Amino acid sequence: MKKPSFKEEIKIWEKGCEFVIGVDEVGRGSFAGPVVAGAVVFSKDTPCQPRTRSILREINDSKLLNPRKREVLSKEIIKHSLLYATSTIGLPAINKFGIGKATQMAIRKVVKIVLWQILEINKSKPPIFVLADGFHIRYIRGIGLVNQKAIIKGDRKSISIAAASIIAKVYRDKLMRKLNRKYPGYGFVRNKGYGTKFHRDALAKHGLSKIHRTSFNLGKFL
Repeated sequence: MKKPSFKEEIKIWEKGCEFVIGVDEVGRGSFAGPVVAGAVVFSKDTPCQPRTRSILREINDSKLLNPRKREVLSKEIIKHSLLYATSTIGLPAINKFGIGKATQMAIRKVVKIVLWQILEINKSKPPIFVLADGFHIRYIRGIGLVNQKAIIKGDRKSISIAAASIIAKVYRDKLMRKLNRKYPGYGFVRNKGYGTKFHRDALAKHGLSKIHRTSFNLGKFL
């Protein structure tokens, strides 16, 4: 299977845009817990650096990597990226607005964090471009639709998007492990809130916890 590359990023860098933000989310389909977005910016010199080439070759869609590999790569991405960030949108927003809007909120939030980081290192408001997985991100001040590209299955095509998916996945998995200690019995350590058979059976046995998404149709499992 072909792995992600810097093909999209290079086209943008060659047009004079130094800051390319790759963004992705995790947890959209989970029955429980927050949705988390990740964002990563690599330097335009990154593809040419020998010390990062072996790392870049290992980056892929987070869903295609085992947990240990994701954790190792997350540390390397944080170490070798120019900028990175994660953001979390919790149960109140998910249940009030629905998972679609909550996902957009998480992505807008993480992009804004990175925009602040960029302005910290470059006060002149440089050109910025966003590569998003699947869909465009609306209502981000300073980033119009013309300054972004939505890529279907972008986490399997763009290294920046794939890297964002990895750091978001690792961050959310840690959150779900912590929540498992508070809400045992649902298997959050293993399923991370997704609707596995064990999780569905646990819902029938224990009912909904405080971190289950009431905006989802989970009553059919009770």
